[in-house]
Amino acid sequence: MGDGPVVIVAGPCVLESLDLALRVAAQVKGICDDLGLPYIFKSSFDKANRTSIKSFRGPGLEKGLQWLARVKEDLGVPVLTDIHLPDQAEVAADVVDVLQIPAFLCRQTDLVVAAAKTGKPVNIKKAQFLSPYDMAPVVEKCRAVGNEEVILCERGSAFGYRELVVDMRSIPIMRSLGCPVMFDATHSVQMPGGRGSSSGGDRRFVRPLARAALSIGIDSLFLEVHPDPYSALSDGPNMIPLGELRAFLREVKEIDELIKGSIGPCLLEGESHGLSS
Repeated sequence: MGDGPVVIVAGPCVLESLDLALRVAAQVKGICDDLGLPYIFKSSFDKANRTSIKSFRGPGLEKGLQWLARVKEDLGVPVLTDIHLPDQAEVAADVVDVLQIPAFLCRQTDLVVAAAKTGKPVNIKKAQFLSPYDMAPVVEKCRAVGNEEVILCERGSAFGYRELVVDMRSIPIMRSLGCPVMFDATHSVQMPGGRGSSSGGDRRFVRPLARAALSIGIDSLFLEVHPDPYSALSDGPNMIPLGELRAFLREVKEIDELIKGSIGPCLLEGESHGLSS
């Protein structure tokens, strides 16, 4: 990541069943293979940050990692999942290829350090309440324990009540920290707590925001997809219907090739084109 085509990180928000995970991963892999786009499957074994205590959280650590291992083994794709506690880091790292730090937890030193110490690439989501400049100390926590494999992810910033806005300046700013940058197009249209007992979202804006981020030059695009978002057990309002993904990713590929081939990513003055992977 950071040298080549945009990497697609996609899957259902939460692991609902092994069958669904395998079905989504197989279809997305097929689309990405056809388009020549690298693919990483993502899904969560536990959604610890839910609006309501009654919300579905997932199968849990043990069963969830078993399901992720099956996706990895059966389909030959790398997998990414998020962790919420330091003691989950080593256990998850035995199975997954990329560990993710959720946005709300990116300042939790023990969690970030535990993930970095595994030696696995760490995708750190920028908190909704932080500026992109504030990610520099977070990156330093990983580098302090010898892990340079850090990815930074933009997923929107809090803008009033139950709204997020994306400041596209964050992409070149975070790239200037020497890390590949991912754009989370689906969480960026989320409306936290927007439905009272659950979060809302507006998937109409996923494509425009993704196009804007791609036009700046990103290294990875994060998407939550589901065969039927209306029945999804988490984040349904902002997920992309799986049936619409091929057309969307075809457009993603075209923009990515245009920007990286003839224009190049937007860099800050004095910034190197070389990116850490």
